[in-house]
Amino acid sequence: MTELPPDSPAAARIDAAAAQLTEALRTRTPCPPVREHLGATDVDAAYEVQRRLATARTEAGARRVGAKIGLTARAVQQQFGVHQPDFGVLFDDMIHGHTEPLPLDRFLQPRAEGEIAFVLDRDLEQPGASVADVLRATAFVLPAIEIVDSRIADWDLTLTDTVADNASSGAVVLGTTPCGLDGRDLARVGMTLHRDGEPASFGAGHACLGSPVVAVVWLARELARRGRPLRAGDVVMSGALGPMVPVDGPGRFRLELDGVGEVEALIEEPAEPAQRAEPAGPARPAAGAEERV
Repeated sequence: MTELPPDSPAAARIDAAAAQLTEALRTRTPCPPVREHLGATDVDAAYEVQRRLATARTEAGARRVGAKIGLTARAVQQQFGVHQPDFGVLFDDMIHGHTEPLPLDRFLQPRAEGEIAFVLDRDLEQPGASVADVLRATAFVLPAIEIVDSRIADWDLTLTDTVADNASSGAVVLGTTPCGLDGRDLARVGMTLHRDGEPASFGAGHACLGSPVVAVVWLARELARRGRPLRAGDVVMSGALGPMVPVDGPGRFRLELDGVGEVEALIEEPAEPAQRAEPAGPARPAAGAEERV
């Protein structure tokens, strides 16, 4: 997006949307939809809001470690009435490992998704990246659970709302066993996401834009077009393989991906703050001490 004059109406709308999401993050309180400022279709303006919030986060010390694709599964698109993918930025403080506890109160309105994470060992700078380019650039894949979250109250989203809000990102839990892609058709991978031992969501790789590889191709092209290409070492969350599962309390989420592996996300109640000990009062003198003074 070309730089806007600071006093232009478009810049004012972007400023207002960024300020609204910043306040929601600061106060831990969901806010009204930012489409009230951006409209429901101005995706470039929404990505400018996302860019400003990401810049503020890196300036505060966070480190970019990759990207996520959202709205890839038709089931999820139907949930929110949108018809195209979007992307967001992954930061180092969002990435967690298998069974690493996540406190529930770090999120506002969390939901869980089963995904395949790609880990790259080559840059993908070309605007016309192909399936072959993505396959060559992928070191391995991992089973992954994304805890998506929204700063928009009640998940009342259009495309511009979720784009501005960093594609409704929250946290990522990665499996620990790398899986190579040689001879593996990710479109045929079946997915089951369990909550506390009970199946809660089913899906497959073909639900993610036909294949998670195709989803990463879309992302590589889009980021290169916007001058922010994927780099070696990036983690790429390729998108949901099935419907999201609400996280309405503590719980254990286990993702099973046929032929790829498993991973668990553990959502816990926040630890109780340590109680402060009452200050000790003055020591009482031993019996007879007053007489000995």
